[in-house]
Amino acid sequence: MYCIAIDLGGTIIKIGLVKGAEILEFNSFPAKAGSLADNLPVMKTVIDRLLGKWRVSKEELSGIGLAFPGMVNPKEKRVTSTNDKYDDACDIDLASWVYRNWETLFIIDNDARLALAGEWCFGAGRNSRNMVMMTIGTGIGTGVVLDGRIIKGTHYQAGSLGGHIVVDYRGRRCTCGNIGCVEAMASSFFLSEIIRTHSKISNEYKAKASSYDFKTLFGLMRQGELEATLLCQDCMDVWAAAIINYIHAYDPEIIVIGGGIMRSADIILPYLKERIDRLVWSPENEVEIRASLLGDNAALLGISCTLSTIKKEKCYEQIF
Repeated sequence: MYCIAIDLGGTIIKIGLVKGAEILEFNSFPAKAGSLADNLPVMKTVIDRLLGKWRVSKEELSGIGLAFPGMVNPKEKRVTSTNDKYDDACDIDLASWVYRNWETLFIIDNDARLALAGEWCFGAGRNSRNMVMMTIGTGIGTGVVLDGRIIKGTHYQAGSLGGHIVVDYRGRRCTCGNIGCVEAMASSFFLSEIIRTHSKISNEYKAKASSYDFKTLFGLMRQGELEATLLCQDCMDVWAAAIINYIHAYDPEIIVIGGGIMRSADIILPYLKERIDRLVWSPENEVEIRASLLGDNAALLGISCTLSTIKKEKCYEQIF
């Protein structure tokens, strides 16, 4: 059966028509900042167009899923915390919006957890029983499979706060309110601040690099530029510290790393593997570090996988 999968990014919204492991078509468009309600009319138009173009009937639609960049209660189908992204989302009854427009099942979960589901079902973590997914982008997200099950915890936070593990308690204040989180120390959102405050970078370089993104910095590192190399290595050291924490906490077989940053996987993976192998305490388990196979489509396919499982087991409680 078909499903509609929505990946609600901080700046870009992606909506796809998915059938099993195949994304038949997707549209992406800029998000209207701040308000989820302001984006719903455009999202409805895109969904209606996809369903109409592919002639998908109500009976053929298994459901609509939303990957949200914040804390979610998937059982009650509501957003619980937004962390300065779509601040009105906690007050919107998305399940009613979906049923009112399309009379179908609705699911919602944290975006990194759904990316994990995609990689576990169809991608780099397929057939593993214990894995961690780390997504590196504007923020840093995680999801965890433990003993063949995606973990969620009492308040549906388990495994999804890997970007807010503290790696420097004297470090930078994070958007979550804590100090020294992985996200605060090495994410795209904080990159301009990372450059501005770096102790080994000249003021001249700081001024020139103030608007650089990771793609630019890793490109310059590849060319041998010293300042870019220092900046990239510092961030990779933070990511390695986070991954070591994940290994110590969850004992996975595989760590899968996703996000646009992995366009520089030729630099990042060897660096991380060397540092992690040297510093991790894992005497009986050499954890494999892999790049995502599904890239930016992982969450869309995770929604498809989740809806397929729900339909197969015919029990929403068993999933959430």
